[in-house]
Amino acid sequence: MQFNTFLESVVKIKHLNLFGEESHAKMSPPYRLELAVKMKEKVKTAKTAAVLALFYPSETNETYLVLILRKTYKGVHSAQVGFPGGKYEDEDNDLMLTALRETEEEVGVNRTMVNVIKTISPLYIPPSNFIVHPYMAVSEYKLKFKKQDEEVEEIIEVKLQDFLNEANRITTKVSTSYNVKVEVPAFKLNGHIVWGATAMMLGEIKDLLKQVL
Repeated sequence: MQFNTFLESVVKIKHLNLFGEESHAKMSPPYRLELAVKMKEKVKTAKTAAVLALFYPSETNETYLVLILRKTYKGVHSAQVGFPGGKYEDEDNDLMLTALRETEEEVGVNRTMVNVIKTISPLYIPPSNFIVHPYMAVSEYKLKFKKQDEEVEEIIEVKLQDFLNEANRITTKVSTSYNVKVEVPAFKLNGHIVWGATAMMLGEIKDLLKQVL
């Protein structure tokens, strides 16, 4: 989809109600509800983070969404695909600033080039005990990304049409942070399997986009 057409339509999302759990459930791993019940007390002390779902034009004016492949490290989200984003810091005025600051750090997009258009439903992530607040944003610039080598293995530029294509919603087996292989709903984007919290947030974004495109 041409970015000018996308931009005209996507602003209508501001006025839509969120789908929340209705969307999240479609892409939720099967063990999530049971795990959330077990973590009921721990969630009261959950840390907060924010991420950015950033849409932008390519050199040929096609609409793209940027994701990142995280580095392999000793942690529950090692080598997973996610949005640019990270933990709330004391110097952040609010969570939207967290998302913008982390995006600037991880993929090199200056916050002044970004227009946030919608706050998406927050999502609790049991394995890391975080509540993540996603923001949907656009940049009208043809962006030049620069990855943060310490945290980002690869910058993944996903064409909007590939994201919206139902054929790219799959079911696959993955190894969880609990060393168990389970069958989960996922997106297959640019050859990468996107599952878990990121897929759940993408599910809501996709449902919102379907209302306006």
